[in-house]
Amino acid sequence: MREAYDVVVVGGGTAGAIVAARLSEDPARRVCLVEAGPDDRGQDRVLRLRRWLELLESDLDWRYTTILQPRGNSHIVHSRARVLGGCSSHNTMICLRPHARDLDEWAAAGATGWDAASLAPAYDRLAVHFEPVAEPDRNQLCRDIIASASQAIGIPVVDDFNAAGFRDGVGFLPVGYLPQTGMRTSASVSYLHPIMDSRPNLDVRCDTRALRVNLAGSRATSVTVRAAGEEIELGADEVVLAAGVFGTPELLWQSGIGPAAVLAAVGLGVEHDLSGVGENLLDHPESIIVWETVRPVPTETSMHSDVGLFVNRLGADERPDLMFHTYQVPFTYNTQRLGYRVPQHAICMTPNVTRPRSRGRMWPLSARMDVRPAIDFRYFTDPEGYDERTIVDGLRIAREVAATRPFRDWIAREIAPGPDLQSDDELSRYGRAAHHTVYHPAGTCRMGAADDPLAVVDPELRVRGIEGLRVADASIFPTMTTVNPMVTVFMIGERAAELIAGAPA
Repeated sequence: MREAYDVVVVGGGTAGAIVAARLSEDPARRVCLVEAGPDDRGQDRVLRLRRWLELLESDLDWRYTTILQPRGNSHIVHSRARVLGGCSSHNTMICLRPHARDLDEWAAAGATGWDAASLAPAYDRLAVHFEPVAEPDRNQLCRDIIASASQAIGIPVVDDFNAAGFRDGVGFLPVGYLPQTGMRTSASVSYLHPIMDSRPNLDVRCDTRALRVNLAGSRATSVTVRAAGEEIELGADEVVLAAGVFGTPELLWQSGIGPAAVLAAVGLGVEHDLSGVGENLLDHPESIIVWETVRPVPTETSMHSDVGLFVNRLGADERPDLMFHTYQVPFTYNTQRLGYRVPQHAICMTPNVTRPRSRGRMWPLSARMDVRPAIDFRYFTDPEGYDERTIVDGLRIAREVAATRPFRDWIAREIAPGPDLQSDDELSRYGRAAHHTVYHPAGTCRMGAADDPLAVVDPELRVRGIEGLRVADASIFPTMTTVNPMVTVFMIGERAAELIAGAPA
């Protein structure tokens, strides 16, 4: 069975939903959006932001795992959403605009046209509503953490982190939700729900798994998908892969695009030798410090992680080099595994490496698509030890905040790492053993200049050496953004649609 479209977008997630919605604004352009997971409409556990924890490791999660991490945590389940809206249907909806210098560094490294000034119109076009945590969702514990952090570290209280670039600061985070209802404003809610049943040139196919991109010579011509046990070929003048940091490389490999020797070693045919597919794997690793509280944690919240803390401890440039999320739930997957008890009432802070220097990679283990790839983040392996040092400093700074009133008055005792661990070596061992992810993988199909041997896409998002095939998701990141990357991925969706709509026929 074969059907024909002008554009087929694979992946109805954070960027893919935007690409499909924007391109189908032209009624003459037939667009098909393919999503492996179900429709998110009517799913309260998806749409109601406070329920996001229920989605981790659920039936709506691909649940990727890593190979052994000798210097980090080998037990992390890397949640990737399997539902319309992608990870914007699955996460905390923390919406932070990328720092201008992050994007300017992308452009300086070869991603021409992706500097902050050039991408500003994409940010301004975003249809996603986000705002700082609304007043009814602000509780006294969070207010006290903000007051103590500002006093202990000497950083400003920030009313709106998106109002201007910030060097450091603490405050309530901007969140993509409607405070009146508590409903998330994901990419699917904001871009697809208003048009899915009324735009005849947009075909949204949920529960449809993309199997491979088909090539005729060096041109992409169609996508083979499976739905309800049947394989269908979707012809397209342009194919856009937005299947995510793990899913996009997997589809490229299944299509014969990737490092030739790696593909051949597992029995995959080689159509186009492209060495960077699966390289440059990035993440924001974070450790955790847990305190038992003297009384129950307040229930007012937008999504249980309302406060952000950013520290510029090194002064290397205008960007913070340490980020903390706070969790009003005992986020203790990894401390419990290490033998720490889980208190009935607890608050957590998670020191996070904003621009990690460790780099990982992923590669196929089989020609079969149902065999998961090897994923190796190589956590805490940078030669200078920068990532490890950042975590140690973060644990110490968190203790300073906790020792300062009014936050101090909430705390009964430190549970993990516990007051007995004081030396750099002890805090490093604990910090790396207990570390987790904020679910921010990126970089596996990085964007770069023509002379970058590991660049998979050019600044037009075109896969190098293949016509009619582009990538539009977080896999194109050359380097990690300082802050949570979701808004940057939204902007990639807007920019991709603009590039495709402006491309010559």
